[in-house]
Amino acid sequence: MKTYDWIIIGAGITGAALAYELAKTGFSVLLLEQYTTPQNATRYSYGGISYWAGTTPITQQLSQESMARYRILSQELDADIQFRELDLLLTIPTNSDPKITSASYSHLAIPPSLLSIQEACELEPLLNRNAISGALTIKHGHIHPNKTAQAYIQAMLRLGGELQFTQVLELNQGLKGVKTTTATFHSANIAICAGGLSRQLLKLAGIHIKMYFSHAEIIETPPVDLRLHTLVTPANLQRLQLEIEATQVDKLWDESEHKPVAPILDAGAVQFLDGSLRLGQISRILTNPYASINSESSEKWLRTSINNILPTLGKLPGTWHHCLVAFTKDKFPLIGKIPEFENIHIFSGFSSPFVFVPPLAARFAKFVSGQKDEIISQMSPARTNLN
Repeated sequence: MKTYDWIIIGAGITGAALAYELAKTGFSVLLLEQYTTPQNATRYSYGGISYWAGTTPITQQLSQESMARYRILSQELDADIQFRELDLLLTIPTNSDPKITSASYSHLAIPPSLLSIQEACELEPLLNRNAISGALTIKHGHIHPNKTAQAYIQAMLRLGGELQFTQVLELNQGLKGVKTTTATFHSANIAICAGGLSRQLLKLAGIHIKMYFSHAEIIETPPVDLRLHTLVTPANLQRLQLEIEATQVDKLWDESEHKPVAPILDAGAVQFLDGSLRLGQISRILTNPYASINSESSEKWLRTSINNILPTLGKLPGTWHHCLVAFTKDKFPLIGKIPEFENIHIFSGFSSPFVFVPPLAARFAKFVSGQKDEIISQMSPARTNLN
């Protein structure tokens, strides 16, 4: 019976990066993933890297480490992750004052610049000039999220790590095992990197943790000939307020049929290098991770909103998709040992995963190999017991 140093559950960007960094540090690693074709938040995300948006010394330091990491990552992983910098366009609706919106970004490490309607439309010709009062712009990091996760996984495999496609059924704390639909695997340590399913997965082992999730909905198009010059997203993101409101009553999340707040839609778009687009997104708070969603009405809502801001894109053929997106009450990820469960760790709840996962995965691997790290210590899930 083989015993691993680490079993990582979940092969999105968090699990893939962590598995690679642990294998790189010298640990024996088994990565478990439920789906052979990814269905996670990584698969359907925009892939943006908001390295400019740090608000504290820690987030600014991690943002700098992140960009330094991305600049060498394709070479290190021996795969093209399509890292680039492009113009981010933060649209300001007609009922908002551009100067007030711009001032709300002034506390960030690198505040974006304010554009007039004319300047915004010159930067992004596909914009509907009648839908905005202006826009903000800044250079923004970008990767292909799924290619990046797959690059991490392939590099982990080359280092001797293993990958199994199987569904986790049970975490066995005492015997340090993970029971799946195909086998029981044994490990000295288990790391939960299951994103929006992390709370439910830990619940199987009787572990309560303050992590939450939204149901995110997007439309993905096949490659098209037209060109979107920028990554477009609203300057006033409703999702952030949605997450704050959704975490007010934690006990609701232990019951499966609650809708704590109404859904919101932040209309935006990004185009990948192959010409395909992702258009989104609806964020819906349902405490049942397996809740049924009316895809037809959701797609209609998405297309109507996108058509308002980017009329050419709203009519493109495409497919509606849905995934879970994890978040925490204080916007910082949960990283480290679960209190009172010595060998079960968590590495999840990233509000800006493409900024913070690469540097924190590297830091965590060094931390569990014996190096002190004050940033990792501050991300401990034990902090959630205090609020």
